[in-house]
Amino acid sequence: MRGKEKVGAVRIASLSGVSKTKGKGGQGTPATVALTQAKAEFTLHPYDHDPNAQAYGEEAADALGVPYERIFKTLVAETEAGLAVAVVPVAGKLDLKAFAAALKGKRAAMADAVKVERVTGYVVGGISPLGQRKRLPTVVDESALGFETVYFSAGRRGLQIETAPANLVRLTQAVTAPIAKA
Repeated sequence: MRGKEKVGAVRIASLSGVSKTKGKGGQGTPATVALTQAKAEFTLHPYDHDPNAQAYGEEAADALGVPYERIFKTLVAETEAGLAVAVVPVAGKLDLKAFAAALKGKRAAMADAVKVERVTGYVVGGISPLGQRKRLPTVVDESALGFETVYFSAGRRGLQIETAPANLVRLTQAVTAPIAKA
Protein backbone atom coordinates (compact mmCIF):
# COMPACT_ATOMS: atom_id res chain seq x y z
CA MET A 1 0.00 0.00 0.00
CA ARG A 2 2.99 2.28 -0.63
CA GLY A 3 3.33 3.37 3.02
CA LYS A 4 -0.21 4.67 3.37
CA GLU A 5 -2.61 3.64 6.04
CA LYS A 6 -5.96 2.25 5.08
CA VAL A 7 -8.71 4.63 6.15
CA GLY A 8 -11.95 3.22 7.54
CA ALA A 9 -15.13 3.23 5.52
CA VAL A 10 -18.09 5.45 6.28
CA ARG A 11 -21.27 3.36 5.95
CA ILE A 12 -24.19 5.29 4.53
CA ALA A 13 -27.70 4.23 5.44
CA SER A 14 -30.54 4.99 3.08
CA LEU A 15 -32.86 6.79 5.47
CA SER A 16 -34.82 9.70 4.06
CA GLY A 17 -34.56 13.06 5.76
CA VAL A 18 -31.23 12.28 7.42
CA SER A 19 -28.00 13.94 6.33
CA LYS A 20 -25.67 11.15 5.32
CA THR A 21 -22.53 13.24 5.54
CA LYS A 22 -23.08 15.48 8.56
CA GLY A 23 -20.18 15.03 10.93
CA LYS A 24 -18.20 13.01 8.39
CA GLY A 25 -15.81 15.73 7.27
CA GLY A 26 -18.06 17.31 4.64
CA GLN A 27 -17.93 14.34 2.28
CA GLY A 28 -21.15 15.21 0.45
CA THR A 29 -20.69 15.51 -3.32
CA PRO A 30 -23.18 15.62 -6.19
CA ALA A 31 -22.52 11.87 -6.61
CA THR A 32 -23.39 11.05 -2.99
CA VAL A 33 -26.44 13.31 -3.22
CA ALA A 34 -27.62 11.38 -6.31
CA LEU A 35 -27.26 8.05 -4.50
CA THR A 36 -28.98 9.37 -1.39
CA GLN A 37 -31.90 10.83 -3.34
CA ALA A 38 -32.29 7.49 -5.15
CA LYS A 39 -32.30 5.72 -1.75
CA ALA A 40 -29.45 3.52 -2.98
CA GLU A 41 -27.20 1.86 -0.43
CA PHE A 42 -23.56 2.82 -0.67
CA THR A 43 -20.41 3.11 1.40
CA LEU A 44 -17.92 5.97 1.23
CA HIS A 45 -14.25 5.10 1.40
CA PRO A 46 -12.03 8.12 2.11
CA TYR A 47 -8.26 7.79 1.75
CA ASP A 48 -5.29 10.14 1.84
CA HIS A 49 -4.75 11.37 -1.70
CA ASP A 50 -1.17 11.97 -2.78
CA PRO A 51 -1.12 15.23 -4.80
CA ASN A 52 1.82 13.82 -6.80
CA ALA A 53 -0.13 10.73 -7.89
CA GLN A 54 -0.86 10.48 -11.58
CA ALA A 55 -2.70 7.15 -11.72
CA TYR A 56 -5.67 8.09 -9.53
CA GLY A 57 -7.55 4.79 -9.78
CA GLU A 58 -4.51 2.71 -8.97
CA GLU A 59 -3.76 5.05 -6.06
CA ALA A 60 -7.28 4.48 -4.69
CA ALA A 61 -7.00 0.70 -5.12
CA ASP A 62 -3.65 0.59 -3.34
CA ALA A 63 -4.78 2.89 -0.52
CA LEU A 64 -7.99 0.92 0.07
CA GLY A 65 -6.53 -2.55 -0.50
CA VAL A 66 -9.05 -3.29 -3.27
CA PRO A 67 -8.19 -5.29 -6.42
CA TYR A 68 -7.75 -3.09 -9.51
CA GLU A 69 -10.54 -5.01 -11.27
CA ARG A 70 -13.10 -3.77 -8.71
CA ILE A 71 -12.24 -0.08 -8.86
CA PHE A 72 -13.61 1.67 -11.92
CA LYS A 73 -12.37 4.87 -13.52
CA THR A 74 -14.60 7.40 -15.22
CA LEU A 75 -13.40 8.52 -18.63
CA VAL A 76 -15.03 10.97 -21.01
CA ALA A 77 -14.67 10.66 -24.77
CA GLU A 78 -15.86 12.56 -27.84
CA THR A 79 -18.10 10.58 -30.16
CA GLU A 80 -19.91 11.58 -33.33
CA ALA A 81 -22.91 12.43 -31.13
CA GLY A 82 -20.90 14.44 -28.56
CA LEU A 83 -19.37 13.69 -25.18
CA ALA A 84 -20.04 10.34 -23.52
CA VAL A 85 -18.86 8.60 -20.34
CA ALA A 86 -17.01 5.29 -20.12
CA VAL A 87 -16.69 3.46 -16.80
CA VAL A 88 -13.92 0.86 -16.94
CA PRO A 89 -11.78 -1.03 -14.42
CA VAL A 90 -8.54 0.72 -13.50
CA ALA A 91 -6.85 -2.60 -14.36
CA GLY A 92 -7.48 -1.98 -18.05
CA LYS A 93 -7.81 0.64 -20.74
CA LEU A 94 -10.78 1.91 -22.69
CA ASP A 95 -11.27 0.26 -26.08
CA LEU A 96 -12.42 3.34 -27.98
CA LYS A 97 -13.77 1.34 -30.92
CA ALA A 98 -15.87 -0.92 -28.66
CA PHE A 99 -17.04 2.14 -26.72
CA ALA A 100 -18.18 3.89 -29.90
CA ALA A 101 -19.94 0.71 -31.05
CA ALA A 102 -21.78 0.44 -27.71
CA LEU A 103 -23.14 3.91 -28.42
CA LYS A 104 -24.09 2.97 -32.00
CA GLY A 105 -21.22 5.01 -33.40
CA LYS A 106 -18.03 4.37 -35.33
CA ARG A 107 -15.40 6.55 -33.68
CA ALA A 108 -14.44 7.92 -30.29
CA ALA A 109 -11.45 9.84 -28.97
CA MET A 110 -10.54 10.94 -25.47
CA ALA A 111 -12.01 14.36 -24.69
CA ASP A 112 -10.02 17.43 -23.68
CA ALA A 113 -9.57 17.55 -19.89
CA VAL A 114 -10.59 21.22 -19.58
CA LYS A 115 -13.80 20.56 -21.51
CA VAL A 116 -14.51 17.46 -19.41
CA GLU A 117 -14.10 19.39 -16.15
CA ARG A 118 -16.40 22.15 -17.40
CA VAL A 119 -19.14 19.76 -18.56
CA THR A 120 -19.02 17.32 -15.61
CA GLY A 121 -18.33 19.79 -12.82
CA TYR A 122 -15.59 17.53 -11.48
CA VAL A 123 -11.78 17.73 -11.64
CA VAL A 124 -9.72 15.11 -13.45
CA GLY A 125 -8.88 12.36 -11.00
CA GLY A 126 -12.17 12.93 -9.17
CA ILE A 127 -14.72 12.58 -11.95
CA SER A 128 -17.69 10.53 -10.86
CA PRO A 129 -20.13 8.94 -13.29
CA LEU A 130 -22.91 10.20 -10.97
CA GLY A 131 -24.02 13.77 -10.30
CA GLN A 132 -22.45 15.39 -13.33
CA ARG A 133 -23.59 18.87 -14.35
CA LYS A 134 -24.89 17.50 -17.62
CA ARG A 135 -26.10 13.92 -17.96
CA LEU A 136 -24.02 12.27 -20.65
CA PRO A 137 -24.61 8.94 -22.39
CA THR A 138 -22.80 6.34 -20.29
CA VAL A 139 -21.37 2.89 -20.94
CA VAL A 140 -20.26 0.72 -18.02
CA ASP A 141 -17.88 -2.13 -18.78
CA GLU A 142 -19.79 -5.38 -18.41
CA SER A 143 -17.17 -6.76 -16.01
CA ALA A 144 -18.78 -4.61 -13.29
CA LEU A 145 -21.77 -6.93 -13.29
CA GLY A 146 -19.58 -9.79 -12.03
CA PHE A 147 -19.08 -8.13 -8.64
CA GLU A 148 -21.46 -7.74 -5.71
CA THR A 149 -20.17 -4.18 -5.30
CA VAL A 150 -17.84 -1.91 -7.27
CA TYR A 151 -15.90 1.22 -6.39
CA PHE A 152 -15.71 4.49 -8.32
CA SER A 153 -14.95 8.13 -7.62
CA ALA A 154 -17.32 9.94 -5.29
CA GLY A 155 -16.55 13.19 -7.06
CA ARG A 156 -13.25 14.23 -5.58
CA ARG A 157 -9.78 12.84 -5.23
CA GLY A 158 -9.39 10.79 -2.08
CA LEU A 159 -12.99 9.57 -1.88
CA GLN A 160 -14.48 6.43 -3.42
CA ILE A 161 -18.05 5.13 -3.48
CA GLU A 162 -18.79 1.43 -3.10
CA THR A 163 -22.20 0.30 -4.31
CA ALA A 164 -23.91 -2.45 -6.27
CA PRO A 165 -23.19 -2.23 -10.01
CA ALA A 166 -26.95 -2.23 -10.63
CA ASN A 167 -27.16 1.13 -8.79
CA LEU A 168 -24.43 2.58 -11.00
CA VAL A 169 -26.10 1.36 -14.20
CA ARG A 170 -29.58 2.46 -13.13
CA LEU A 171 -28.64 5.93 -11.91
CA THR A 172 -26.48 6.75 -14.95
CA GLN A 173 -29.00 5.14 -17.31
CA ALA A 174 -26.00 3.30 -18.72
CA VAL A 175 -25.70 0.51 -21.19
CA THR A 176 -23.25 -2.26 -20.37
CA ALA A 177 -20.82 -3.60 -22.94
CA PRO A 178 -17.29 -5.06 -23.15
CA ILE A 179 -15.43 -1.74 -23.51
CA ALA A 180 -12.25 -2.49 -21.51
CA LYS A 181 -9.08 -4.03 -22.85
CA ALA A 182 -5.95 -5.23 -21.07
